[in-house]
Amino acid sequence: MNMHGQRVLVVGGGIGGLTAALALRQRGAEVTVLEQAEALREVGAGLQISPNGLRVIEALGLAGTLRAGSVQGRAVSLRDYRRGAEVLRLDLNRLPPDQAYLFVHRADLIALLADAVRDAGVEVRLSQRVVRVGQEGRVVLDTDESLTADLVIGADGLHSAARIALNGGDSPFFTGQVAWRAIVPNVTGHPPEARVHMGPGRHLVSYPLRDGGAVNLVAVEEREGWVAEGWAHRDHPDNLRAAFAGFGGDVPALLAQVHDPGLWGLFRHPVARVWQGGRLALLGDAAHPTLPFLAQGANMALEDAWALAACLDADGIEAGLPRYQALRRDRVARVIAVANGNAWKYHLRNPLVRGAAHLGLGVLGRVAPGRMLGQFDWLYGYDVTRAVR
Repeated sequence: MNMHGQRVLVVGGGIGGLTAALALRQRGAEVTVLEQAEALREVGAGLQISPNGLRVIEALGLAGTLRAGSVQGRAVSLRDYRRGAEVLRLDLNRLPPDQAYLFVHRADLIALLADAVRDAGVEVRLSQRVVRVGQEGRVVLDTDESLTADLVIGADGLHSAARIALNGGDSPFFTGQVAWRAIVPNVTGHPPEARVHMGPGRHLVSYPLRDGGAVNLVAVEEREGWVAEGWAHRDHPDNLRAAFAGFGGDVPALLAQVHDPGLWGLFRHPVARVWQGGRLALLGDAAHPTLPFLAQGANMALEDAWALAACLDADGIEAGLPRYQALRRDRVARVIAVANGNAWKYHLRNPLVRGAAHLGLGVLGRVAPGRMLGQFDWLYGYDVTRAVR
C-alpha cells in the first residue's frame, strides 16, 4: 500500500481524472481534483464503453449502476450510405459471457464517477484554472495560488499544461476532417447497435442511449476548411443535413431531429514521448489524444487511470511511474494507429472500389462471422486490472 497517506493532485475532472482519483483514494491516498469548470457535468454526448473499459468500472464497484442506465450493445453494423443497406454485421452477442459492450451517456458516467469520488472522501475543487504545472509536484492556478503534493496527475485533456511540462509544445495537424455530434429522439426505432453509415468522404455513427429513447450521432466529413479543435463549438443543423443529404435509410429522419449540433475539427497529435517524470504523470488525452474512429478515447482513459493507480500502489511513485508508462504506451499507440486507419475505410470515394470493398466485407461476415469479431480480441479481451498484477 505505497500510496496510503500520499497527497495527490489530479488536474482535470473528466473521465480519466475522476477514475484515477477514485482508484487512488481506494488505495488510501489523499486526493484533490482540480476542475476548471463550474460543475462536474457533461451534456450532449454518447460513449461506447467496450469490455476493456468496463473492466475498470467493474473493479471500482460501479458496473451495476452504469449498466442500469445504459444500453447493452448487441452489434456493430457497417452500412452503405445510399439506402442504409447492411454491409457487415459484427455480432456482439458472440463476445464471451463475461464481456459486455455498453452505450453510455457521457453525463451519466461523469455523474456516477463524481458521486463516487465525493462519497470516497476526495476533495473536488471547481472553477480551478491551472496555468502551470511543475515536475516537482507543484501546480499554479490563474489566481497565483500555488499548490503542492507528493504527486500531480495531468488529466487535463487536449491542451494540457502537464503535457507541456514534460514534453514542451507539440504541433498537431488538421486531418482534413470535421465532426458534428448531437443527441436526438429515437424516431426510427433504432435497435441496440452501433451503426456506421459509410459514404464518399464522410460517415455517420448512430447508437441508442439510456432507455433507448434517444440516439447519439457523430458525423464526420472530409473538408479543406478547418474549424478549431475542441468540443465547445456549435453549428447550424442545416450545414450538417446538407453534408449528408445523399444518405438514405434512417439517416434523414434522424438528422431532421437535430437542432444545435456541436462541431469540432479533428487534429492528430503525436503520442507524448514522456508520460511521467519527477512527481508528475499524464493520462488520457493529455498523453495521447485519440481520433473517434475506434470508440476508444474514454476506454483508454479508464485503462490509464487504473494502471497508474495500481502501479503506484504496488511500486511507489519513483518506480511506479516508469512502470506505468512502459505498460501503457505501446498499447495506446496501437489503438491510435488502428483508429487513424479506419477513416479512409469508411470514406471510400471511388464507387467501384467501394463496391468491391463492401462486397468483400459482406462475404467475410457471412462466411466467418466469428473471425471478423475475433480481430478485436486484442482490444476488447484486454483486462488492465489483471495486466498490472
